[in-house]
Amino acid sequence: MPSMPSSPQSATASAAGEPGVVPGAADAAPPVRERMTRSELRASLSLASIFALRMLGLFLILPVFAEFARGLPDGHDAQRVGLAMGIYGLMQAFLHIPLGWLSDRVGRKPVMIGGLLLFVAGAIIAACSDTLMGITIGRALQGTGAISAAITACIADLTRERHRTKAMAMVGGSIGLTFALSLVIASPLLEAIGMSGIFWLMAVLGVVAIGVTIFVVPTPPAPHPVQLPFRSVLVNPDLFRLNVGVLALHASQVAMFMVVPTMLSAAGMPLDQHWKVYLPVVLVSFILMLGPMMAAERYGRVRVVLLGSVALMTVVQVLFAAVQGLWPIVGVLLLFFVAFNVLEAMQPSLVSRYAAASRGAALGIYNTTQAMGLFLGGVIGGWLLEHEGRAAVFIGCAVVLLAWLIIAWRMKPPPARGQAEAPAAAS
Repeated sequence: MPSMPSSPQSATASAAGEPGVVPGAADAAPPVRERMTRSELRASLSLASIFALRMLGLFLILPVFAEFARGLPDGHDAQRVGLAMGIYGLMQAFLHIPLGWLSDRVGRKPVMIGGLLLFVAGAIIAACSDTLMGITIGRALQGTGAISAAITACIADLTRERHRTKAMAMVGGSIGLTFALSLVIASPLLEAIGMSGIFWLMAVLGVVAIGVTIFVVPTPPAPHPVQLPFRSVLVNPDLFRLNVGVLALHASQVAMFMVVPTMLSAAGMPLDQHWKVYLPVVLVSFILMLGPMMAAERYGRVRVVLLGSVALMTVVQVLFAAVQGLWPIVGVLLLFFVAFNVLEAMQPSLVSRYAAASRGAALGIYNTTQAMGLFLGGVIGGWLLEHEGRAAVFIGCAVVLLAWLIIAWRMKPPPARGQAEAPAAAS
């Protein structure tokens, strides 16, 4: 094993020749207050912007598509409308693993650019369609551009361990802000440019994301050959806990948001005013998440923060089952977003630390279970709401999250932080 260079900026070696892992260092390392390098900051912000550009296009249709679809010749079947909405996630679930694996082999940028081209092509097909079937085909093609694993693996390639969760938090923050923005502007955009115009806007945003990928994102090093058999990545117990976690997290998210809008409306907040709740709640949650994130990142409290956030998510579901009135709902919603944002930022970072040699493959599995969670949350949440009522949705979410807490309880400390590794980036 190569000796460790004396300069933190010049160190690159680890026991397996993999950058970013220094053997023997404890997870509870002394506080490190070194800032991100310019290259790390550039990589984190540019990759977060790619996520945001894609997600803005996708989020824009969520508040308005179901109502719009009723005016289509074949848009009166609620199940077909649901298929048009959900097929994107279903296609993502099929392709996250192979495209994540492919990014380990051929590089992150080629996979990202190819996926964005598919996203743009699907948006154009949907924009040119005047039937629900045509839009469904376009959405399915958009879903084949499953590049989330490649992007998150690229973040892991281009940042050091001590800053990786911070970089993932930028991605999570960009997604949260994009979601809040979409709730504000979706209806005015539909009124101004129509659904076809929104899909054309998606295509433009996809082209911009391609430009950011080519010209702004630093070029990561050539990928290392996958050193672990794919099966070992799939059945790794530490990665398994994280995969269960992201499935539970997003299943509960989708299921509860089948009910929360109705609760807000029943509490006196009209549907077109819900953004006045979501936007400030999301913004305040970003501020409140800083404390737990700093405790995890600087003081090695990863396990405590993760388990505490899962426990808070579980309590939130129980509170939602019992709460009434606008301000209590807003308060519980704020707790949800704090816990959700912390977990959304921490978990991909932990995947990259547990699977350094096969980040693309591991993050592909992770993103696949995330997409499965989105699908199952809608299906099971809808069934519970239809047959058992509102409270049953939240109790069901609480049971799922409690199971996650039990499974995660025995998590081992993540691999050591690289106290002196350099970001593996080339401008």
